[in-house]
Amino acid sequence: MTSTLSFDGKVALVTGAAAGIGLATATAFAEAGAAVTLADINGDALHDAADKLEAAGHRVIGVACDVTDEPSVAALVADTVTAFGRLDAAFNNAGIQAPVADTADATGDDFDQVIAINLRGVWNCLKHELRHMRQVGSGAIVNCSSQSGLVGMAGLGAYTASKHGVLGLTKCAALEYAARGIRINTICPGPTDTPMVAAALADHPDHMTHLVNGIPARRLGHPEEIASAVLWLCSPGAGFVIGQHLTADGGLTTQ
Repeated sequence: MTSTLSFDGKVALVTGAAAGIGLATATAFAEAGAAVTLADINGDALHDAADKLEAAGHRVIGVACDVTDEPSVAALVADTVTAFGRLDAAFNNAGIQAPVADTADATGDDFDQVIAINLRGVWNCLKHELRHMRQVGSGAIVNCSSQSGLVGMAGLGAYTASKHGVLGLTKCAALEYAARGIRINTICPGPTDTPMVAAALADHPDHMTHLVNGIPARRLGHPEEIASAVLWLCSPGAGFVIGQHLTADGGLTTQ
């Protein structure tokens, strides 16, 4: 993907960057001129992705990170600043899907894991990114929600709750830091052609096929399309966009 936006001299951090939307966004930042930290819990896939970007001539580092562990996230941000001297943009993308289950049949362990990664993980990242950005008085952060952050869907209670929570967290933080030169927004992707969605299609074909068939665009999104939206939200062109959600779901929530 070739971006028309320039991030020359900027530094970006992307979580969940070993595959899917995260990797597409890290690649887009790098191709737009940014130095990029790729973070993921999957160390092997992470370092393979970082090595490929480095071989292509980009300035990148790969940092293994569990976003549910706050000290690990604090170290991730510190490693980024140590390596590149600053942090200008962040995409808090790491997340997981939940098993499809009615609320009465869902397990507490599944609920806790989804909330820990999808919501607490975003909070951990946001907290430590902001601690750096507020020192310099600038920055742009995009948190990853979902079309499930906007509407409900039977069988996805934990996932939907986590993604609704990201929207609320984003709005509060955006109000806190808007006057301090830091913009915080949310991207809400619809079903996108990623390994996570492919696994969900395999595990729950009836549920997911029904969802995909309901997309007015009649296709899955491409990770690069979501990446383009994230880069725009982090760019000066979105300088007056604060505390908002940008929905990229092929029209799914328009109906």
